[in-house]
Amino acid sequence: MIGAAWLGVDGFAQPLVFFACAAAVAASWLATRRAPPAAFEWSGLEEARRAGARRRDPLRATARALRIGALIALAGLLAGPEGVHRAPPEPGLGLDLTLVLDASGSMRALDTQAGDTQRSRIDLARDVVARFAGKRAGEGDRVALVVFGDSAFTLCPLSSDGALLARALERVTPGIAGEATALGQALALAVKRASGGSDAAPSVAPGVGRAVVLLTDGRHNTGSPSPEIATELAVAAGVRVHAVGIGTAGEEVPVPGAGGALHFERQDVDAPALEAIAKATGGRYFAARRPSDLEAVYDEIDRLERAEHPRPARVRKSERPEPLLAAAAGLLFAEIALVRVWRRRLP
Repeated sequence: MIGAAWLGVDGFAQPLVFFACAAAVAASWLATRRAPPAAFEWSGLEEARRAGARRRDPLRATARALRIGALIALAGLLAGPEGVHRAPPEPGLGLDLTLVLDASGSMRALDTQAGDTQRSRIDLARDVVARFAGKRAGEGDRVALVVFGDSAFTLCPLSSDGALLARALERVTPGIAGEATALGQALALAVKRASGGSDAAPSVAPGVGRAVVLLTDGRHNTGSPSPEIATELAVAAGVRVHAVGIGTAGEEVPVPGAGGALHFERQDVDAPALEAIAKATGGRYFAARRPSDLEAVYDEIDRLERAEHPRPARVRKSERPEPLLAAAAGLLFAEIALVRVWRRRLP
């Protein structure tokens, strides 16, 4: 209901009752404004004004306004105040997205942002991935999170809980899964999660869209299976893979070491391998050479991976009298304090 927000509620079960009561309060206020007929004429008006007499009493007007406000709040209580909770759409024929984040030692590398400030590559990636995950979960898609280094593990299974995904991403730090880059194992695990295998949540409906977004700044150098075999698994499962490479091959970047001392390491992103993975699975490869590119990349993936949700957003209404009760009580206490305490102290 338009206009109910200023009363602290989302609407009224019986809005006509509220308007009728509010109109009655307004009519009573207008009736009290009419001054009663004078019993006699005062001929010394100027003398009374010089003595400090006032035509209107501000304290009385304020007390009356407080009482009217309290009555309007009580009128709202009679109308049945409600709170409205709008939950995300139930997952229908939407998407199951698995986000894969490289947490190897090379993600400690510092990248320069606008304003010449430097942040670690993992911090930049984590922020962008968190925004993307929260947005898609809020729209009813299910999102999972896989993190990898020497090995890969599921940090969050398929979920539409944006807060759960945000908390999981806060725990991602460089080296959490080891210093190396098990790219093949990470991709194979992501395909398993996206297709609803093993202990992951079952798929919502037959034919549900499935996609993996793989972010890394290096190349496969440990673990099994190989990226080629993992790609074959993705093709067989019908899972699209969008690959995102951070940095430029052959580039040296500053990396904080023990005690905070900086040293330079060569950037070794395997762009050809990532491009082959994306092409084979029907996805796309994106090169994020600068920190500012990363957000644009995920915005583009957001536009590419879209599905219609046939089920509308869920709306749940509940009684919410507390704001109006608090307002009415506060206004009445303020009137009592003004008339019975403050006014009595005036000489």
